[in-house]
Amino acid sequence: MYRLPQKRFRAREAAEVLEGIRRAGERLGDQVRRLFLADGDALVLPTRRLLIYLQAIRTHLPSVHRVSSYCLARNLRKKTVSELKELQEAGLKLAYLGAESGDDMVLARVSKGETFASNREALDKLAQAGIRRSVMIITGLGGESMSASHAERSARLINVTAPEYLSTLMLMLSDGGARYRDAWPDWRPLSQSGLLRELERFLSGLELRRTIFRSDHASNWLALKGTLGADKRRLVAQLRAAIERPETVPLRAAWMRGL
Repeated sequence: MYRLPQKRFRAREAAEVLEGIRRAGERLGDQVRRLFLADGDALVLPTRRLLIYLQAIRTHLPSVHRVSSYCLARNLRKKTVSELKELQEAGLKLAYLGAESGDDMVLARVSKGETFASNREALDKLAQAGIRRSVMIITGLGGESMSASHAERSARLINVTAPEYLSTLMLMLSDGGARYRDAWPDWRPLSQSGLLRELERFLSGLELRRTIFRSDHASNWLALKGTLGADKRRLVAQLRAAIERPETVPLRAAWMRGL
């Protein structure tokens, strides 16, 4: 999606953003409770500008109690914990971070531009600032050859950072994987069963207490919801049933996974 010309990243002019917030306030008044700073990583912007936007949200949309944003780990290196605390106090309560994997080799192969250490540093910094974190992991990203290490090291990243929210998506390649294999010639996709087994390995390796987990994104074959660790045993049992007795589990139809 972000390779399309119309989606090329640029920061909007401040006046344009402020006018959008003002007009939203006029139309929606006190109906809005949650607001997302669309549509790329808003935290790439200078802290001063973000604070201006958050103040405008308070002024024109006074019922908003949670502002959230996507967040690239590398952009948080430019912000201190003090700056993030300012943003949190001004209304930024939740950041979505696409870690994708905890395996440095997988991250390098897909040109993510991050490592286990950089993702951990970013997540720890958000926690210190009091900003809740929602982390995304992509099942199947390492293909057949790196499935085990991808699952195990991703679980390790989640264990050491203990985010408040965790979700898994399953890899989908719109071009059949041609561009993926150009960069990673020996990469082979996981089957449906392989994807479910990798997710089972990942969940089995988690040692969490109060993290809310979701795998209900359209890319997932099996929708799962629960709290880790209270619901870990149930979630793993659901996955094992889907692997061993797929006819007994309502897996998502292939056509419903289209994005």
